[in-house]
Amino acid sequence: MNGGLSTSRLEALEKRLVGEMETTEALGRVWAPAPEPGPAFMARYNVVICGAGMSGLAIAFGLKRRGVVGVQVIDRAGEGREGPWIGCARMKTLRSPKHLAGPDYGLPSLTPRAWYEAVHGTDAYESLDKMSRQDWMAYLGWYRTMTEPNVSNGTSLAGISQVDGWLRLVLEADGETQQIECRRLVLATGIDGGGAPMIPDFVRSLPKQYWTHSAEIADDNHLKDRDVAILGSATSSFDWAATALEKGAKSVVMIGRSRNFGRTEVLAWTNFPGFLGHFGDLSDLQKWRYIRLYNGFKIPPTQDQFDRAVSNPRFAMALGHKVRSVTLDAGRVVIESDSGIFSADHLLLGTGYTIDFTQRAELKSIAPHVAFWSDRFAPPVGGASPEIAAHPYLARGFELTPKNPATHGWLSQIHLFNCSALASLGPISNGVTGMKYGLPRIVDAVVGSLFHEAADDFLRDLAAYREHHFDPRGHGGDLEGMKEVSS
Repeated sequence: MNGGLSTSRLEALEKRLVGEMETTEALGRVWAPAPEPGPAFMARYNVVICGAGMSGLAIAFGLKRRGVVGVQVIDRAGEGREGPWIGCARMKTLRSPKHLAGPDYGLPSLTPRAWYEAVHGTDAYESLDKMSRQDWMAYLGWYRTMTEPNVSNGTSLAGISQVDGWLRLVLEADGETQQIECRRLVLATGIDGGGAPMIPDFVRSLPKQYWTHSAEIADDNHLKDRDVAILGSATSSFDWAATALEKGAKSVVMIGRSRNFGRTEVLAWTNFPGFLGHFGDLSDLQKWRYIRLYNGFKIPPTQDQFDRAVSNPRFAMALGHKVRSVTLDAGRVVIESDSGIFSADHLLLGTGYTIDFTQRAELKSIAPHVAFWSDRFAPPVGGASPEIAAHPYLARGFELTPKNPATHGWLSQIHLFNCSALASLGPISNGVTGMKYGLPRIVDAVVGSLFHEAADDFLRDLAAYREHHFDPRGHGGDLEGMKEVSS
């Protein structure tokens, strides 16, 4: 790639973006100014967004487009390391096809494609199948530069409460704690934002040095010259397998309960405006039935993932094995299934995630007061699903709903834009595919709630509105001396 040419193309793209934003009235006039500081000069914001990854940055820009300022984004990771892309992710590319829209809000020059062609050239884009995760992270960094959100990196959300109508947040950064307040909170916290990595009970008894979950950021070089066992046979397990082999593992065995791999990518079916745009309008029974079917689709590996693993003679699969126990014997991990026994130096978990608010520092204090699907819906006979029942029961704009509105109605000031919104609103907050439907919904909800909260103030403003837009020039503004037409 020619560095000078790439720089020139990118500069031209950025100029086009500025023009597109001007011609499409992309930025509305500011009507929700930043709040004044609270008691003891406590910082106050209209909106705080927890998470500066793909979703958080896009929501911040969406609010900016709608004239809302006083928006603060926080992320526990350092700048350029937000989200999974160059942290715990181990795949070579995104799972999403290259043609899908990103967080661009319909601005052509803000799309992933426009950025990629500017950086790598149109020929490179034409030959591309899926964007690499490193390129995607670079695109998000450029997106952040162009949309200019206020972001505090290295900052974690540790607690949420309510004081005099404001959400009070406890933040932790650099070993210190501070409190801020906001009118609305958006949790754009990704795949584990409603819970934690799922660790089987039979693994928890092992010393931590013997196992690693796919959600962890780890130096995978420790797998070199070691026998490795992987629990799970879905897409993240194949990422694990290929990574371990490339790091020089002596052997890798993948142990899965199912005898078959997933072959159908359910997101491909969901990608049409009717479903993604209006799933949230369905009845609870319809939502339940859809998500039961949705969850029944096992996510298949990409062809690249599969080929990277199975082409290596050090890789083996043991499918149809239900693990009964995992123990330690003479420094080796012993996995006993209903069909055999395996031994390894290290165990890798591709076991997914669980929804459990008590596992999240920011959510555990409010967990007893939040309504979940188990509180609001009784499935039909034969249709039970503990997995769906554990999801929070959200309103149309991703708002939490309280078990008792009389005592905890303020929970509706919290919007949950992460994977745990699936049961209530469909797959529009858990990846690239549904993003163009999820973003307008949550931005509309936040903007609407801020306006409704201040509606009386705007009514008084309208009653006092006297700005002149017409001046009868040549008459000094005096209409009394003008002739009147006789009737």
